[in-house]
Amino acid sequence: MPTDFTSLHWKDFLYISSADTSQKFLMHSYNKGKIPEAKRKSFENSFPFTSYIEQGISFFKQTEQSPLNIKPILLFYGLVFLIKACILTVDPNYPTSSSVLAHGVSTRKRKKQNYHYLKDEVKLQKNGLFPHFSDKMFHMKHLEGNKITIESLLREIPELSGYFSKWEGSKVTIPVQCQGDVFIIPNNVLDYYKMTADRFKTYLHTKSNRSLKFVDDKVNLSFYIDDQYDKHGEILPFRYNIEEEGYFFIRNDKELHFYPELMIHYLLLYHLGMIARYEIEWWSELIHYKPSIEYPLIVQYLHTSMLKIPLLISQYLWGTPSKL
Repeated sequence: MPTDFTSLHWKDFLYISSADTSQKFLMHSYNKGKIPEAKRKSFENSFPFTSYIEQGISFFKQTEQSPLNIKPILLFYGLVFLIKACILTVDPNYPTSSSVLAHGVSTRKRKKQNYHYLKDEVKLQKNGLFPHFSDKMFHMKHLEGNKITIESLLREIPELSGYFSKWEGSKVTIPVQCQGDVFIIPNNVLDYYKMTADRFKTYLHTKSNRSLKFVDDKVNLSFYIDDQYDKHGEILPFRYNIEEEGYFFIRNDKELHFYPELMIHYLLLYHLGMIARYEIEWWSELIHYKPSIEYPLIVQYLHTSMLKIPLLISQYLWGTPSKL
């Protein structure tokens, strides 16, 4: 492959850059998922798999050298290719129909005047890439029809929390302490959820993406992960901040707390890419005149996504990486 894998962010992908190693990687995934004809399907998919990854990396590396005005477009399509590679690890027949090739998200037509980026929305569709990978990769179903504001999506990116805290004059995150393998949730999370400790434990058991085991602690809500994990992997509803190297609970839309972060990035980059392509007047004005907090938020978000998405993809592919 001509792609440069020497970057810290991409070095994990070097191993699966050959036909032999990618086939073995896929066959392991298919056997783990009890998918029939794993050997044949892994052989058929090894080239598409490595091609998706190579294309995705190329878009991300090009983003690093490109001006701000086209970064969202490059990042979105880079993410799309990497997600397609991830889908192939669990859905060897992808794509089975043209219905899964659409974006799976839509955004309303914007008014030319008095447009507010943070108040805009994306609407989740029944068919397309977004619902397909949400289901196949994260077992998230029946999301169609949901409308989500851009502000609430940005708030789920923990590296942006400092901007929102400064803007609002109050903390928007609650840190989760980590002592060895034990995580300690501050009790003020219960105030936010308006739940008792027992009710909150039950809530997390039914909603979290991990198997949480609470320990006998009369003072704090303390738990450990009862499955194989890396201490920097996703433990929803908490978000891992790569800059502060810690987990945080974010005061935001409670349902979004349980969206894996790759889903959040897909929605944000889809929407921002649409703006960069079709709302040139507003986009150019934002970049050149910097009229509001939307400008630093977007710039910081794009910087964060370039660093974090490769790590989230690596985390998904290898399950327990030590990269976050």
